[in-house]
Parts: sequence; C-alpha cells; structure tokens
Amino acid sequence: MPLVEGGKGISATNGMSAGAWAAAGGVGTVSCVNADSFDDKGNVIPQIYHGKTRIERHQELIDYAIDGGVTQVEQAHDMANGNGRIHINVLWEMGGAEAILEGVLTKAKGLIHGVTCGAGMPYKLSEIAAKHEVFYHPIISSARAFGILWKRAYKKYGNWLGSVVYEDPWLAGGHNGLTNAEDPREPQDPYPRVAALRVMMNKFGLHKVPIIMAGGVWYLRDWANWINNPEIGPVAFQYGTRPLLTRESPIPQIWKDALTKLKEGDILLHRFSPTGFYASAVRNRFLRSLESRSERQVSFSAKQTEEFSAEIQARKRKYFVHSEDKPKADSWIMDGYCEGMKTPDGTLVFVTPDDALEIRQDQKDCMGCLSQCKFSNWSQLPEKKYSTGRGADPRSFCIQKTLMDIAHGGALENNLMFAGHSAFNFASDPFFSNGFVPTVKQLFDRILTGD
Repeated sequence: MPLVEGGKGISATNGMSAGAWAAAGGVGTVSCVNADSFDDKGNVIPQIYHGKTRIERHQELIDYAIDGGVTQVEQAHDMANGNGRIHINVLWEMGGAEAILEGVLTKAKGLIHGVTCGAGMPYKLSEIAAKHEVFYHPIISSARAFGILWKRAYKKYGNWLGSVVYEDPWLAGGHNGLTNAEDPREPQDPYPRVAALRVMMNKFGLHKVPIIMAGGVWYLRDWANWINNPEIGPVAFQYGTRPLLTRESPIPQIWKDALTKLKEGDILLHRFSPTGFYASAVRNRFLRSLESRSERQVSFSAKQTEEFSAEIQARKRKYFVHSEDKPKADSWIMDGYCEGMKTPDGTLVFVTPDDALEIRQDQKDCMGCLSQCKFSNWSQLPEKKYSTGRGADPRSFCIQKTLMDIAHGGALENNLMFAGHSAFNFASDPFFSNGFVPTVKQLFDRILTGD
C-alpha cells in the first residue's frame, strides 16, 4: 500500500516499528540517525565517546551509526517477513552522512529497498543509491528545490528515483525546509505547491514517479481529492506523528502519555536548532528556556565608544552597551542571569552561571553529529579546519545530547520533543480514546478506512 512510515530522528523509529509497518503492507522506515545497537543481552549500548578530539569523536559517531543502522535494518527485515518495503532515513546535514550511508548500504546489502534523505540539498544521494542499486527518495519542500537537485545531479541517475517526498514546512515535525522567502507565520496550502512540483516533474519525464505527501497527514479522508487526481499524479502518504503512539513505537512511555495531552498550538516552529534550519517541536520548558535566553540579549562592545557608552558588570567582566539597554541588562544580572556569553552576531546573552557551565561543557564535548553546527562551530570539512569560521552560538543547543536523552527515557520538559503540528489530534481521535494504544497493524488498518 502507498502508506509510508516517516523516518524521524534518533531512535524515534527503529527496526521494530519499521518492520511492523512493512509487515502490515506499507513502507517501513528505519531511522539511521545514530541508531541503537544492542549487547548480547539485548540491552542498548550507550553511545559514549572516548576520543580526546572532535575529529576522533566524530569517527566514533560514524562507527556507532553504521553498527546501529545495520542492526535495526536486520531487525526490520526479519519482522517484515517479506512483506512491504524497508527504507532507511538519513539527514544530509548529519555528521558523516555519506560515510554512514555507504557503510549501512554495504553491510546490509539486499535488505534495504530505498533511502529517504532531507535536511539539506543531498546532491550525492542519487549517486550513492545508484551505486548500491537501491531507490532514492529525496525530501524537499518546494518544486524549486527538486528542480535544482534534478538538473545538477539526479537526472544522471533518474532510473533510481523512487519518489519525491514533499514535506510540508508548516505542518511536518522535526526540521523543516522553510526558505528566507517564506513566512513561518503564514502557512501555505500544500495542494498548489505539490501541483507545481508535479508540473515540474512531468517536464522532466517523471510522470510515473510518485509524490509522497508528508506533514499534516492524519485522516486519509482529508486527502481524498488528491487520490486519482491528474494534477497530483501518483501519490502516497507519509505518517510521522501518528505512529508514535503504537505498541511497537520505540519512544518511552512518558513520551507516549504526553502526546495524548497536547493541544492545538502546543507545537512551536522555531529556529534554535544548531543546523540553522527551522524545526517544529513541542513548546515545553526546554524550548521556552531557549526563547527567554534569546530575549535576554543586547548588542555590546568590549570597549567604550560613543555608541556603546553604558558600562555593565557581568560576573567579573565589564562590557559596554547602548545606554537604553543598560537598565534591561542590569535587571537580568540582578535576577541571577549574571553571566554574559558572546554570540557570533556581536550580541551578549545573559544566562545563569550554571547554564553557562553546561553550555560550555556541551560545546567542549562536541562529537560532530552535524556536518556543521552553529552551537559548537564544528564543521566536518578538513579544508575549513573543522570549523564553521564563526564563533560558537550559546543561543542554540547540543541536539545530539537532547535527542539521545529524550529517546532513552530522559525528562520530557528538559529536552527537545519533536512532533508534527497535527499532534493535537491524539486528544480527540476516537481511535486513541480511553488510553488505547494500537499495534502498528491496527493503526495501519484504521488508516485504510479513511479514519
């Protein structure tokens, strides 16, 4: 069936959930973003880093990711029992994406039917997939993005293009493909955007290649006018948020319980991610703290000038700010936010001493989980001396640390909790009433009814 399990991030889909989705007759998707491996007793192997340098820890991360990805793919393959399809999902902007793809596809040869990939412009995706003879499914958020990918790279390997995943930037959970030309506060109807994508694909001779609609898909009946519609063409639907609340879903029980209590508006489209992309997640204490941290921010100078004439004392250091900003800064300092941390934009943010220690430690512990990270200023490119060339940004956070923690039972309020903007439907969907948690097969069959 043309129903796809959304890949999501660290340990939010795995071999068990993907295998169950494929066994039901759909496309199961193993997240290969630092997937879990297991010891001989079946316990998750903690991903602990021993390298003294970021480069050494980065290689450890790649090794963990390949081992975990292969482990989860093998489990999914066994559970599917020959039914459905098994895809893997990677983020192009994750650290070592190419090496991880090559490693997993080599070691799990014959078990993977396709690779979905987004979070950036994955030009080499087609080449890698074709080399390993698997289909590739790029995730894009506009016809323009796909056009660029096709002309620069994909047309050389067009016979391995399995589908084009349109992930709506205003509806999907996780990282979103909003551009600077699009207003995050003004959602656009996905239909004309997908219709425009189909027009472009048809120009390239891709009439038979399906589009997978991702983001905001809950009840299939809401999308009835997309099916057998020549303006849309062959179409499938991807479910990311709804399968979180299933028995096979690997997320902790406290996360599952919290999903049923979400209300409309509880999901925040924000730009605190160290990737630099917009992202959607539950507006919990963690996100609110990042919001307030950025609000405690003023321009500054290390030396007194005519423009920066007012002196402030943050801990043992003096800074100079605009005269109109001094009352705000003094107030924050009096409230305990007495540590000033410099940003790459020539501003100073005010945090508590404990927060400052944690931020600096997280930056020091960086293992290069992204191709480039604005929080730690890491870059995986040797020619850039493994640096973005900008200062580390204390307004962001270590995404590896928080996603690993929440996926393995950490406090929900203190971590990044990704979810799509339709997650509030859990509270009103009668299928989940009275605390019912379905199996993947039960949810799959429910989706096919239109509800």
